[in-house]
Amino acid sequence: MSYLPAVPAPPSRRALLRGADNYRTLLTEQPFGRWFLMSTVVAVVAVVATVVSVFVCALAGYGFAKFRFAGKRLLFNVMFSSLSIPFAVILVPLFVILVKTGLGSPWFALIVPWVAPAFGIFMMQQYIVQSIPDSVLEAARIDGADEFGIFRTIVLPLLRPSLGALGVWQFLQSYNSFLWPLVLVSDSSQYTLPLGLQTLFVSEQRQYDLVLAGAVLAVLPAVALFVLLRKQLLEGLSTGAVKG
Repeated sequence: MSYLPAVPAPPSRRALLRGADNYRTLLTEQPFGRWFLMSTVVAVVAVVATVVSVFVCALAGYGFAKFRFAGKRLLFNVMFSSLSIPFAVILVPLFVILVKTGLGSPWFALIVPWVAPAFGIFMMQQYIVQSIPDSVLEAARIDGADEFGIFRTIVLPLLRPSLGALGVWQFLQSYNSFLWPLVLVSDSSQYTLPLGLQTLFVSEQRQYDLVLAGAVLAVLPAVALFVLLRKQLLEGLSTGAVKG
């Protein structure tokens, strides 16, 4: 005798109305709009830092991939090894350094420390090694192009898919960040979405329904960004995976 899995019943009209009430409560009785605005502002301001970060990572990756200099292997190994260090280990030292240097403002500290992430430099270095042959660069040097001109006119255009993937990654890192804003932001009026949803989760009522509704709304910008830049993201992440 075979047993077929039970088919779940479709949600009733009352359940659908209750779910709609959760969204209505979240938008009208909770400061969700302010949390969303703060996350959006931080992410939009981070766009400038993302552009700078992508440029710095590409420049550093180009140096590691195509130049020979003293201490290159050691410096690259130290940079790559930093990927294995959990963020919680450097959280307190980083916060102390920013405070003692007078750079502890949330608007500054939420963005600037991540201008040159090790992951971004490693990603650019691998992409350049696999995708840009030395013969192209040597031909440009023979034609009299300077090194920065080669990087600006030849390397950067060829890095477009990888730059798009890194830019999306950097933007989402800023938008979804939780632990670092938790340390920096003490004013509840400046809470971002992750911090705001956490306050609902740890409240006395344990408002799981509102947390889940807020999570659905919070993920919409990330989904929209992926839809808009999916081509660059997929091309950048898949480069070098298949060689033909």
